[in-house]
Amino acid sequence: MTETQLDFYKRLAHALALQFGSGCEVVVHDLETTDPSHSIVAIENGHVTGRKLGDGPSHVVLEALHAGTERLEDRLAYLTKTADGKILKSSTVFIRDDAGRTVGIFAVNYDITVLRAAADVIGGLVGTEPDAPREPEPIVRSVADLLDDLIEQSVQLVGTPVALMTKEEKVRAIRYLNDTGAFLITKSGPKVCKYFGISKYTLYNYLDEARSGEKDA
Repeated sequence: MTETQLDFYKRLAHALALQFGSGCEVVVHDLETTDPSHSIVAIENGHVTGRKLGDGPSHVVLEALHAGTERLEDRLAYLTKTADGKILKSSTVFIRDDAGRTVGIFAVNYDITVLRAAADVIGGLVGTEPDAPREPEPIVRSVADLLDDLIEQSVQLVGTPVALMTKEEKVRAIRYLNDTGAFLITKSGPKVCKYFGISKYTLYNYLDEARSGEKDA
């Protein structure tokens, strides 16, 4: 790598390490070094993997040196593991010169060991039964809110705006309200009638149709 390249990647490594904290190791390897066993020319937060400036290559660097620098592709967001058991989320970006030759490696290794453990705990806390509804059920503050919510659910069930509902669709919505106990709520009838634009008499007819439909089924 040129001095300009090396200066840039050193500053970039330092910036990323400060941005993401002590769990973020950033390493720069020089693939043009005369001694491949000492390829690290810049490193931040080396305690993550236990490496330091002047240390040797990782498996990825060895693979790169073996494969030939023209056939290399970046590897992003993959998992690695340290000798002491840390789990890292790693990305390896190959640095190329103006001719397209790979001259170095810029690598980020983020320690996610604690985060993975926390994710397992959180997953257990927020997880639900496989057959549980995917959408959260609302917790209402009053029976009036409950009725409003049930009416809204009945419209979602039918899938048609109230103004465009046919008689059959309104009967289906009324059946849902009846099945969910909406009419046990005081003064629910007048509110349902107003919402669906029907009379009290029509509501009773729709209820009869809904209940007869249940018996037929």
